[in-house]
Amino acid sequence: MKIPIIAETTGGVIFLLLLIFTVKYSAAGAVNDAELWKALKSGGHFALIRHAVAPGTGDPPRFSLNDCRTQRNLSQKGRRQAEEIGNRFRYYGIDTARVYSSQWCRCLETAVLLGLGPVKQLPLLNSFFRQHEQRNEQTDKLRNWLRHQKFNDKPIVLVTHQVNITAFAGVFPQSGEIVVVSVSNEGEFTIAGTIITD
Repeated sequence: MKIPIIAETTGGVIFLLLLIFTVKYSAAGAVNDAELWKALKSGGHFALIRHAVAPGTGDPPRFSLNDCRTQRNLSQKGRRQAEEIGNRFRYYGIDTARVYSSQWCRCLETAVLLGLGPVKQLPLLNSFFRQHEQRNEQTDKLRNWLRHQKFNDKPIVLVTHQVNITAFAGVFPQSGEIVVVSVSNEGEFTIAGTIITD
């Protein structure tokens, strides 16, 4: 069973019922991990990954996108987690992927440590934690970007933030959690399930 993703209205109405149902669905393990990895490998799916463990919330007051020292970064546990996530991809037969990342250092480091290939920065994956008013517009642009991608060659892996994943899929992911999403020929998105990596 899959859960269709319903886009928010421009008025910002949040489908709380979808969120609650999605979380319950994921916790119940309606789709096992092996099936999700198989789906991701077979095409027509992509992975949204929340960056690995980076203690804290948000970023320091003097945050600068160009200076990792001003940001909340991965801990040693987070770095090990990111490497382990990459090992899981390889265990299930995915050695390379098209990897895109938020420009935040904790996401870029997670993406690099996956070891799945070159990492491309994608501003559409940047956090809007401090600019919540950008949520709908940025999420819609990400959906449109995805509709123009090809899903029949290498899997697409998007490393981003909790707020972005929640806005896109109605899931509140843990650090390092993988949300597997299917894409129909009509460009509709459906949650296939989630994979806990911690």
